[in-house]
Amino acid sequence: MTLSTLAGVMTLSAGISTFAISGAQAGPAPLVIAVEAPLTGAQASNGIDMARGVQLAVDQINATGGVKGRKITLIKLDDKADPALALSMVTAAQKAGAVAVVGPYNSSVGLINLPKYIAAGITPVQMTSTDQTTGMGVTIQPKNSQISPVEVAYITGQKVKKVAMLVDPSDYTKGMADRTQAALTAAGITVTTTPITEGQADYATPVKTALATSPDLVYVSTYFPEGAKIATALATANTTAQCFMGLANVDPAFVTGAGVVNAQRCKFSGVPAAAQLPTAKRFVVEFTKAFKTEPGVWGVFTYDSTNLLASAIRGAGSTKITPVLAKLKSVKNVSGQTGAITIDPKTGNRTNVPVFILKVNAAGTFQIS
Repeated sequence: MTLSTLAGVMTLSAGISTFAISGAQAGPAPLVIAVEAPLTGAQASNGIDMARGVQLAVDQINATGGVKGRKITLIKLDDKADPALALSMVTAAQKAGAVAVVGPYNSSVGLINLPKYIAAGITPVQMTSTDQTTGMGVTIQPKNSQISPVEVAYITGQKVKKVAMLVDPSDYTKGMADRTQAALTAAGITVTTTPITEGQADYATPVKTALATSPDLVYVSTYFPEGAKIATALATANTTAQCFMGLANVDPAFVTGAGVVNAQRCKFSGVPAAAQLPTAKRFVVEFTKAFKTEPGVWGVFTYDSTNLLASAIRGAGSTKITPVLAKLKSVKNVSGQTGAITIDPKTGNRTNVPVFILKVNAAGTFQIS
């Protein structure tokens, strides 16, 4: 079954909705859950993978009777990774009667709309990584404060003296770079920063500026559409500086954009595609069967998020945000496809995140380095 054929799914994009309904069925009213992600635009590969992860979980839950006898209706909210659409996503979810949302993914979007979801009584199991969204629902996604130590340990281990950063000034990417820069500076490494602008045709000019500082390593904190172009520009510049890409560059589309050879020049912080996670074997088989393609990085996280959400609603005996959040925050050592999951009840963040240093192999696949 594909996204386009799932019965009972609504797709909402900037307030526009279409319906695919298989026909009315007798029984309890459906339970409406939303997934918010960039389903179109430059980051669509991430968003589609996320939506498919939720859909797979929903299909499986519905096949076993739903949640306390209520089948789930899934609503897809396309925010295009655009903060300007953040509030319209909440409005669309409210109009559809959603009780919970998996997402959003982009931190700049979540900073705007997560408080609004909460105020509307819609429980967020969010996918943002900025620490600024801590406490806004729960997440099993790695946070900046959990990713940065992995980056710093790797970079300092390379015995570099100078690092040049290329930084997208959006909330997540800048916050990530700032945190890592502070730690590297404290370790005695000289760090310079060059800002970049999203959506440029190429990044030869900022790359040239960064390389003018004669760095031992170039650190790139961007999303993957920009990161792929920067990797290409670094290869063209024929520099001997090491290339290090931040977590938001870990996507198969990065390899497609940069090419395998250029992608292999870089190391990455982040989470590998689900096929590389030893705990996700069942998910990979089921996802591939359902969608005729292998999963990317974040679909397995939204899959686990949806299952945790359904379990919390069952346990709470309610769809109200307060008891559902309480159940989510009590999750401890639950076996998921992303590994064992424990939620810190004080922050709503996962305590044991699967963050690694990654490389790209000859087949163009991200794997643990």
